[in-house]
Amino acid sequence: MIEKKLIKNAKKVDKFLIKFLNKQKPSLLVNPMKYGVISGGKKIRSTIILDAGKIFNINEKKLINICAAVECIHSYSLIHDDLPCMDNDTVRRGKPATHVKFGEASAVLAGSSLLTLAFEIIADKKYLLSPKTKNEIIKYLASCSGHTGIAGGQELDLRFENKKKGINQIINMQKKKNRKIV
Repeated sequence: MIEKKLIKNAKKVDKFLIKFLNKQKPSLLVNPMKYGVISGGKKIRSTIILDAGKIFNINEKKLINICAAVECIHSYSLIHDDLPCMDNDTVRRGKPATHVKFGEASAVLAGSSLLTLAFEIIADKKYLLSPKTKNEIIKYLASCSGHTGIAGGQELDLRFENKKKGINQIINMQKKKNRKIV
């Protein structure tokens, strides 16, 4: 049952993202961006957001853009994490990592573009959130994504590589690397 729910929600978010990306001005980065964000994955974060919305009786249409933004941020972090200068992983979700398929520079730019796309999605006028709510979401997502969140955790991960570290340092690094909206 949970697996079916994850698949159903992942399809909804992927459909939203494909539609949103297809409305963007054409660029050479759209294909690597789509590859990175719509390349399988369970989209667990989106299911948590949608389930929380049900608890608070929030219409799914008000949440789908938030789900998409969170998935863009998650995908940016995975694309960057796989890079040769980071963890140097060549496979993600059973397929070649974005940098393997499109080149390292395109992967960096696609990941960065997904990060900024997340904020564009939240800020879009057509989604039924108040300006105050949008600002709060944008501020929270930004702090979770940058030097106090995912990027800061990745930096610690790189510095800790092949070094003996205390449990509190490791926990701090993991909290930052995994500091996402849910």
